[in-house]
Amino acid sequence: MTDATPFPKSSRQSAGPVFGHTACPHDCPSTCALDVELLSTGRIGRVRGASDNSYTAGVICAKVARYAERIHHPDRLLKPLIRSGAKGEGTWKEASFGAALDLIAEKFNEAEARHGPETVWLNYYAGTMGLVQRDGVHRLRHAKGYSNQFDSICINLSWTGYTMGAGALRGPDPREMAKSDCVVIWGTNAVSTQVNVMTHAIRARKERGARIVVIDIYDNPTMKQADIKILLRPGTDGAFACAVMHVLFRDNLADRDYLNEYSDDPAGLESHLQTRTPEWAEAICGVPAAEIEAFARLVGTTAKTYFRLGYGFTRQRNGSANMHAALSLAVVTGSFRHEGGGAFHSNSDIFRLDKSELEGRRHFDPRRRWLDHSRIGRVLTGEAEALNGGPPVTAIMFQNTNPANVAPEQRKVIAGLKRDDLFVVVHEQFMTDTAKLADVVLPATMFLEHDDIYRGGGHQHVVLGPKLVDPPEGPKTNHYVYEELGKRLGVSGCQGFGMSERQHIDRMLEKRGLGDFESFEAEKWADLQPDFRTAHFLDGFGHKDGKYRFKPDWTGTPAVTRPPERVGPLGPHERLPLFPDHVELIETADEAHPFRLATSPSRSFLNSSFAETPGSKAKERRPELMIHPDDAAELGIEDGGRVKLGNLRGEIAMHARHDAGQRRGVVIHEGLWPNSAFAGGEGINALTGADACAPYGGVAFHDSRVWVRAG
Repeated sequence: MTDATPFPKSSRQSAGPVFGHTACPHDCPSTCALDVELLSTGRIGRVRGASDNSYTAGVICAKVARYAERIHHPDRLLKPLIRSGAKGEGTWKEASFGAALDLIAEKFNEAEARHGPETVWLNYYAGTMGLVQRDGVHRLRHAKGYSNQFDSICINLSWTGYTMGAGALRGPDPREMAKSDCVVIWGTNAVSTQVNVMTHAIRARKERGARIVVIDIYDNPTMKQADIKILLRPGTDGAFACAVMHVLFRDNLADRDYLNEYSDDPAGLESHLQTRTPEWAEAICGVPAAEIEAFARLVGTTAKTYFRLGYGFTRQRNGSANMHAALSLAVVTGSFRHEGGGAFHSNSDIFRLDKSELEGRRHFDPRRRWLDHSRIGRVLTGEAEALNGGPPVTAIMFQNTNPANVAPEQRKVIAGLKRDDLFVVVHEQFMTDTAKLADVVLPATMFLEHDDIYRGGGHQHVVLGPKLVDPPEGPKTNHYVYEELGKRLGVSGCQGFGMSERQHIDRMLEKRGLGDFESFEAEKWADLQPDFRTAHFLDGFGHKDGKYRFKPDWTGTPAVTRPPERVGPLGPHERLPLFPDHVELIETADEAHPFRLATSPSRSFLNSSFAETPGSKAKERRPELMIHPDDAAELGIEDGGRVKLGNLRGEIAMHARHDAGQRRGVVIHEGLWPNSAFAGGEGINALTGADACAPYGGVAFHDSRVWVRAG
């Protein structure tokens, strides 16, 4: 380790192993506070959760604990590469970083000269969740007038459903789960994707005898830890929630005083739910009526019930309506009154860090063409609706994102990337499926090799992520790339350029009253959880009248995910229900496609990250389709045998795994394996649709109908 390596001072002075503090940058609401062992060789050793952070509480997922095998991976990209053969052929020549940036600037300028600045698209998402390295891309976008990006792919369905009811994106302190008497984990496989949820839920069980209820579509690792399992058919959460509310009203378990004070139309809701009986819901969601009755009695008689609402159950075409219905259940019980009660999805409203300088907002023009990155396949193949009246995209740069693998309508995405008239740049850490189709590949740093700051939607902390180790020779930060391109493209004098990462962090912290980089480095994080009454909406929900909306205006405000005018058509919002309900917007099975497919996260991958690391690959083994044994028997599919599945969008093959942990007619595939892991080179998202979901877009990753056969 060189003297220049920025160990924290406190770590230098400590005896024994040297640890530096940072935060996990990956696409996860936990944003774990980390302690990283710093070895004298300039490498890292153990990675562990920060025990003094009250949310992380010393616990992190196994894949991040093994981060040494990722940052020191022998296949990591270390040199800029310029394509020398046909696209996807895999022949490259090495170049200096300066020469590669010169070429990018030249090609961007040529594209702009032919079609105007909107022909260039800087495409990004959650490859890093650090504010500086992620959101600095907008500084170049706005200064140059390149196409805007509508970020719909992940949060639109869930955030919209929550804010339509609550009027704000916040909720009871997630640490209050430890003070609950019943924790309902709804539509999130927390063991695999948000491990800290389990930390606090299990504490409640150990210390208070709390019951843990898991509501999901298959017997995943989280459901295996549940005291009570509620197994739904995909896309039917709204029906289940309505039947539970029916029982609460019928049996006088609804908190009518609370409803009259805090909600818009409880009488109208009760009348609407008269026909939404447990028997009605059983026919839709598959949960026996007796189980619905029992769950209703549990939450109706347990004041301290905490509903932890995830993202997974909203990845259906009716996902926003499902989120609203689940949230409404917590309102009917009045559980928001109590510490350890209420419903929580995300705290994203509470942080309020000013990114205007970082993003160069002075130059932002909302009239510039917006491109929906959920429909990138349609954009790149030139579909007029997706292009929104603008020119074709003829130059694109991908910042730490891998749409050839993770985006829906994969065949269209790959066909678009292979266009001869499209110049493609990828800034990445590994040779991903998208990087293989690029014209220029730039090697990127990892989070331990640069300064950044993070906020955790699943909790309440802003966490500093200072640089802890030097990168190998070659990789550069996202910040460096945009600063250098700004110089070459003639916009380096625009707002936000010319500042270092630490200076940007200083500005954001100072404007929020949180000190500066140096003082924050000593504190490590800031706890921004609102006071109890604000977090529990006891002074009113986020709407102007303070009332919870059982009757939301599905195209009204507030809507944190509402698209700008030039983003293209909304989803079929006119079909969304007046009150909480089951709405048949999902891709229902039919005679030609008798199965519903959900592409759920795996425990050892995170989107397409970690799919390259030995530990994660060994844990996951191979792509598999989980199919009910009775369905497999009817189709002659052996356990471990080859199976094919497909629909009008594509066809793929993998191995079958018999599993009775889901309803019949439902098949599950876990994890985003590289496309090359499948015969034929097409991955699971060849089967996923990109039609806009109601009301404001998003991708229904767990909502595809397919046929399945032995193969």
